[in-house]
Amino acid sequence: MTPTLIGLIAMVLALVLIALRVPIAVSMGLVSFFGLMLLTSSRAAWGMITAIPFDFIGNWAFTAVPMFLMMGYVCGSSGMTRNLFRSMRILLSRLPGGLAVTSVGACALFAAASGSSVATASAMARIAVPEMLRHRYHPGLASGVIAASGTLGSLIPPSVLMILYAVYSEVSVGKQFMAGFIPGIISALIYMTMIVVRVKLTPSLAPPVEESFSWNDIWSAVRDVWPLPTLILLVLGGIFTGVFTPTEAGAIGATLATLLALFRRALSRAAFVKALVQTASSTTSIFIILVGTMFITKLLALSGLPTALSELMLGISTSPIWILFAVSVLYVVLGMFVETTGLLLLTMPLILPVVNGAGMDLIWFGIVLIKLLEISLITPPVGLNVYVIKGAVGSLVSLDEVFRGVAWFLVMDVLTLIIIIAFPILSLYLPSLM
Repeated sequence: MTPTLIGLIAMVLALVLIALRVPIAVSMGLVSFFGLMLLTSSRAAWGMITAIPFDFIGNWAFTAVPMFLMMGYVCGSSGMTRNLFRSMRILLSRLPGGLAVTSVGACALFAAASGSSVATASAMARIAVPEMLRHRYHPGLASGVIAASGTLGSLIPPSVLMILYAVYSEVSVGKQFMAGFIPGIISALIYMTMIVVRVKLTPSLAPPVEESFSWNDIWSAVRDVWPLPTLILLVLGGIFTGVFTPTEAGAIGATLATLLALFRRALSRAAFVKALVQTASSTTSIFIILVGTMFITKLLALSGLPTALSELMLGISTSPIWILFAVSVLYVVLGMFVETTGLLLLTMPLILPVVNGAGMDLIWFGIVLIKLLEISLITPPVGLNVYVIKGAVGSLVSLDEVFRGVAWFLVMDVLTLIIIIAFPILSLYLPSLM
């Protein structure tokens, strides 16, 4: 067998194992080891398997991952999420579908603090979905809006997926963060607009919430919600102005979140320990996948498959539209049964040579890729965020209702993706100022 054929068989086998629910890291590790043995020798394969984890995980930029995760988990454990929803409810509840609009806004802000789509969806589902159902909102809308809005955690900085992409593609993490800010806001606004229009046309989806709020209520809301926006502005403002690096920003953000929670007497010992355990668990999961990915990256590099694929795709056409179409189809298909972190890391060794060969801007392409990953989070049959919502709300909403509820949001995601592709300046303006 030729090296290229070995690489191709390895990728197919890895995808088959993942589809059979074998853990992603295990799938990639096993396939890579045997592939490396075929390409080199058993001794050389063992040498690479033992050396790669230390060489790659030792990258200093990766220290931002646990720090940003900790920032989000501390915010969630200290009640900032609940205060955020309550405050935005007071400000936005009078709009058609106000509670759903509130959920989008709350998810967008919490996403900016947590950097994680799953964490955002999980935290907000327990608060917002029961509240919407209590006010007779359609179950599909109540659950679908959280499943979809939770994906904003991937696009609005700081985002764990952006860190992984930036490190792997060797672009500035800070610029990649800033590139996602405007598209993330646009995504949230498109969601909100769609909800208002749908509820205007079909009022039964979301009956008006008959509540009145005094100036004292509004002041209380502002008082309760200020820590989270302040934290986000300090972290992103520091990165944008160059006061500190994205890696330093993660540590500063985690420290500030802890201090703010302690200052407000909202962080118990048990809550802090819970946040630390959640951070350790999520970080471990991500890093194990990273190691497995580096094994298969080494295998693919030795096999020459990425180069062969790049030449094949560019031989058909060098048009960015063709490449974006091919990548979109790949992500929609694979996203149906591969979770986002694994999908991103598994495909980048194959995709980046094609993108570089076509001369596309890597920072802008990163935003397109992240948006495609957002879409994969709510597409059947896997749709990780859908299952997170179902797990959080239990029997309140059926799985079918959640999937039906996200359909409208999927359409809006496609619209947002088209806008991002058509107007690269939306992604590149803020990075150009750094």
